[in-house]
Amino acid sequence: MYIPGYYEFRCSVKTVAGHQALEAIPGLLETLDARRPMMITDRGVAQAGIVATVQGAIAPQVQPAAVDDSVPPDSDLDVVCRLAGIYRENDCDAILAVGGGSVLDTAKGVNILVSEDEDDLRAFEGHGKLTRRLKPLLAVPTTAGTGSEVTTVAVIADHGSKRKLFFTSPFLSPDAAILDPRMTLSLPPAMTAATGMDALAHAIEAYTGLAKNPLSDAHALMAIELIGKHLVPVIETPDDADGRLALAVAANLAGVAFSNAMVGMVHALGHAVGAVCGVPHGTCIAILLPYGLEYNMHKNGPMTAELLLPLAGAGVVARTPAHLRARQVVAVVRQLNQRLHQKTGGQHARFLKEVKAADGSAPVTIEMLEPIAEKALDDGSIFTIPKNWTGMTC
Repeated sequence: MYIPGYYEFRCSVKTVAGHQALEAIPGLLETLDARRPMMITDRGVAQAGIVATVQGAIAPQVQPAAVDDSVPPDSDLDVVCRLAGIYRENDCDAILAVGGGSVLDTAKGVNILVSEDEDDLRAFEGHGKLTRRLKPLLAVPTTAGTGSEVTTVAVIADHGSKRKLFFTSPFLSPDAAILDPRMTLSLPPAMTAATGMDALAHAIEAYTGLAKNPLSDAHALMAIELIGKHLVPVIETPDDADGRLALAVAANLAGVAFSNAMVGMVHALGHAVGAVCGVPHGTCIAILLPYGLEYNMHKNGPMTAELLLPLAGAGVVARTPAHLRARQVVAVVRQLNQRLHQKTGGQHARFLKEVKAADGSAPVTIEMLEPIAEKALDDGSIFTIPKNWTGMTC
């Protein structure tokens, strides 16, 4: 329950960031008394040579007891259960997760099962079901977007029921997050754009929601500034290691912000569109963000207006009358989506009608809107939005 004037803030994750951050992994594992980590990743990361880069950085001190690269683009309940079996079969004592949000959330799910010695992950769905510390988990993000490396949240898809399972607990936080620009240098432009917009939405919704607090605000504002400054330039110059590191730090900061202040309707709708239509999460969020800002503007317009400075700079603020600054933030977000669309050769979608499935079809149709709305209304992210969805103010 939201109580005005009261807040709690937590971030128990140790963050190691820098151009040689991977080399810190052996020492981190040693401090956790872990010697046989299981490396969890996906095929795209492995094929891009990123897994080899990590293995080269940690050898010879650390040799993973098991390596699995079968995590799908959308985390999967059955995959979590299978990977937990591999962990047990190889007598592993820690998890080294190398990947994007799906990999990191999958690793969190595996960690629940192996730590609790259980087989049904659904028994731990919701908040507060975990009551003790889990096995050591190190998170190495390969996208600058989800912030899952510092969050207390995991989202696992149950494709059988076409819904996403949410798990929240302080014990889900990784023991350490390793931010190294070598992990994102090969990230394609469209993925860089979508994940960057996801991080931006994390920070914006954390700053403009009901559960905001001074500490989450500080993290959110810095994340917004870094993304506003570096996202487009990194797409223009993909090998900009400093820019890549800045975006990784931004995603990390945004993750801390929304872990403490929550997200809102943009993510509730984004989760629903992803579950019902199979649209990638970052794509959904980028498209929905300006509309979510507009919907809540009459309730949180002053807070939205405060984002113009970190997002667009002092010059834009000076040229924009105070009463128009909230609207200008929405305009800047739309302009950012437009620039990303152009810089990625049209791969970054601006509208749901531009989203295409692998076979060229449009996965989001008018007929899908009702089930999307139903799932969104059942999403935990709706509890901190400034305005409820019946049009009545909270």
